[in-house]
Amino acid sequence: MTDPVTDIAPLLEKLKSGDASALAELFDKYRPQLRRMVELRLDPRLDARVAPSDVLQEAYIDSLSRYEHFFRREGASFYVWLRLIVNQSLVDLHRRHLSAKMRSAGQEAGAGWTAATSVSLARHLVAQLESPSQIVRKDEMLSQVQAALETLDPLDREILTLRHFEELGNNEVAELLGLQKAAASNRYVRALGRLRQALAKVPGFFDDDDMAQEV
Repeated sequence: MTDPVTDIAPLLEKLKSGDASALAELFDKYRPQLRRMVELRLDPRLDARVAPSDVLQEAYIDSLSRYEHFFRREGASFYVWLRLIVNQSLVDLHRRHLSAKMRSAGQEAGAGWTAATSVSLARHLVAQLESPSQIVRKDEMLSQVQAALETLDPLDREILTLRHFEELGNNEVAELLGLQKAAASNRYVRALGRLRQALAKVPGFFDDDDMAQEV
């Protein structure tokens, strides 16, 4: 997923001139992708207490006071900038509700992201299983897939999350993680291979041919 430059350019010009209504339009344009990101990364312990819409609302309010910062980032993707705002709102929310200091990107990979939990990724993968034998074993496979994911390097998990689940393009991943574009691409290919190796150890995971092609 990349910025549809021809579509958002007029809105960015309006926003740059101080028309805050353009921000609402831009935010709505990216809301589905941002919601997907929040749903994947919201700690499962908060399922009953916090909705993704709460995170997005906080992020939108924050972006209203910070959008001028985007125009100081030459060549930056607007979606990447907006996603960083949403990510910070998610980090702050976790800190408030879980009363624990969340690990920052700077401690792990030098970028402003919240690491997707293995639980969330496992849920996402197992939810797509469709063969009868897989469906019967979904609860058992959930813990096995989670364990497989936890064998991966945290940065590998993050790149897979951004590319494979959030459907970001390589340029956006490189910008988010502070990597060279070629390095981000190579790291993704290696991480995907490691994910396949890890999941191959889960009995029956690749029984579904469609899943085998997707991962």
